[in-house]
Amino acid sequence: MKVMHYHFGKEGGAERFFVHLVHALARRGVEQTAVIRPNRLWRKDIAPYARLVESNFRNLSPDRLLLPMKVMQMAKAEKPDALFSWATRASRLMPNYKGCIKISRLGDYPTNLSYFKNTDILVCNTPGIGEHVRRIGWTRGVEVISNFTDTERVAPIDRKSLDTPEGVPVVMSMGRFVPRKRFALLTEAVAKLPGVFLWLAGDGEEMENVRKRAADLGVTDRVRFLGWQTDTRPYVAAADIFVMPSSHEPLGNVILEAWAQEKPVVSSRSEGPVWFMRDGENGLLVDIDDTDGFSKAIERLINDRQLADRIAMGGREALMEQFSEEAVANAYLELFKRKP
Repeated sequence: MKVMHYHFGKEGGAERFFVHLVHALARRGVEQTAVIRPNRLWRKDIAPYARLVESNFRNLSPDRLLLPMKVMQMAKAEKPDALFSWATRASRLMPNYKGCIKISRLGDYPTNLSYFKNTDILVCNTPGIGEHVRRIGWTRGVEVISNFTDTERVAPIDRKSLDTPEGVPVVMSMGRFVPRKRFALLTEAVAKLPGVFLWLAGDGEEMENVRKRAADLGVTDRVRFLGWQTDTRPYVAAADIFVMPSSHEPLGNVILEAWAQEKPVVSSRSEGPVWFMRDGENGLLVDIDDTDGFSKAIERLINDRQLADRIAMGGREALMEQFSEEAVANAYLELFKRKP
């Protein structure tokens, strides 16, 4: 089986899932080609499993004209079983090729369906996104296939490497530093809890604002900025509580990663988490932008070890039942076999 991916993402949860899926398909014997941006930090993670074509596909570059012709020629020459674009920008590159199924995967709510003029099926990673595209006029195929993550438990990093004492409560979050991730709000929530440390993994334009907020609150000594990490699992494994405070989160890959390491999760009541989380069973849910609510939920888990253990195990069970590699990879393989 042959699949050609078009992916112009940067660094974040969606990109980690892309890496996971490329690996899973490779393990199942799928031959893959991927068109990606140059110099991605995760390039090395897919290079052994996919032939790579690198382009920024910018509007004011020669590639904006040449790349569409190139991918059409590649499709005609190699006759893949599926063409697979990731999100809206990459879907502009989808050629009007008739020889295989053409899939666009959505991890967020699109506002304009014109990106998908050459797409046969939209794969939505939550039911809510599927309902949304139907509501705004999509009449072709829709499939809901969610994400999975690596479920292996790993050894935690040494807290000393992050200048964090043993025995103190550690809260962790991760993602792109953009306003909707609400890392500044989480910093404020942790600032209300004396002695609690906060680890933030990721990078992006909002980082300096979050650093400034930590300084203004006088908690710089308790906040650690980890930067972009190809493998976040050892950091999650070393933390005590994982928090996802986003104001908008269509799914929440990072929650699945925390569940894989059997960590109790606190999440905002954003779109994805309210679909798959059950308050008090596999996580604690807090209203969006409720700083005090996040502080109280974190404090509750610190003070009630039995509750923390129970919801951590509930998360692990939900992960294995609903978000397994086997179920997700097999769903994609079946989709690749369809005729346009």
